[in-house]
Amino acid sequence: MSSDEPTPEALRAQIEHTRDELGRTVEALAAKADVKAQAREKTAAVKAQAAEKAAHVTGQIRDRAEHAAHLASEKTHAATARDNRTTALVAVTGAALLVFLLVRQVRQVRHTRGPK
Repeated sequence: MSSDEPTPEALRAQIEHTRDELGRTVEALAAKADVKAQAREKTAAVKAQAAEKAAHVTGQIRDRAEHAAHLASEKTHAATARDNRTTALVAVTGAALLVFLLVRQVRQVRHTRGPK
């Protein structure tokens, strides 16, 4: 054997390396040809993306609903306070009117009876 010729061990190693490369190439080609597996992977990716988007939108809706509830609560409290002030004002005005009418009635009765 000359020094340019590979040894049997080197040839075996080269053959083993070539077989490994060929096996990986065949697996890659089989994966590309497996349309069902590609469709399942794509479907899983789309489902995951849709779930993520749904969770995001749900969070936004929840935040907006909480904000709207807070605003409604603030407006309700303001309206209740305003209604309470209005009710108190009406009650005071009614009481004052009642006192005025009673005083007027008493004066009229005293006036028609005359002095005693």
